[in-house]
Amino acid sequence: MWRKSIIMIVLFLCVGLVLSGCPKKTVVKDDASARKAEELAAQKERERLEAEKKAQEEARLKEEEAKREAARQEAAKREFEKSLQAKKTPGIEGEVFESGLLKDIHFDFDRYDVRPQDTELLKQDAAWLAKAPNAKIQIEGHCDERGTSEYNLALGERRANSTKKYLISLGVKADRISTITYGKERPLDPAHTEEAWAKNRRAHSIVLSK
Repeated sequence: MWRKSIIMIVLFLCVGLVLSGCPKKTVVKDDASARKAEELAAQKERERLEAEKKAQEEARLKEEEAKREAARQEAAKREFEKSLQAKKTPGIEGEVFESGLLKDIHFDFDRYDVRPQDTELLKQDAAWLAKAPNAKIQIEGHCDERGTSEYNLALGERRANSTKKYLISLGVKADRISTITYGKERPLDPAHTEEAWAKNRRAHSIVLSK
């Protein structure tokens, strides 16, 4: 009889331990999962805030750079316009302007291809024209005094056109550039020397509109 009582007591104790132990384990597991979920949520929120802050900073920097670039372009445009001087002898389209910022290029004897040493000058011209997007230019083709008038008019035209083609390759729109040839009619240097002839074989740009 007493053995049965002992067995019953042991069984009650085991059942009590099992019943009392299970909820505790479940609570611990649930608490750990909840903490992990909260930590992940907090991490995601921090990452979101950091990404938002970074995006705002990048937008601010881009806006500041855009303002600086606009200011540079406006200053360059004013400098270009300030460099313009009315040409004493108007061109075929009325009053035109000279600008010291647009450089002449020169050609070898009886040639009209742009020389490698002059490409940098045309790049500078293209850069200035990019800063004054409303300006239109006319390229004059000139020759030295040797050869017939007819031959030099054709050669001057080819020189003006090759200069125009190169500027277009640098991004200047074709409708901003016109050409004219003067052949040997308007020498820069009237002397009859190799030095004068070298000066006169040139393409010269004038500004038709601002």
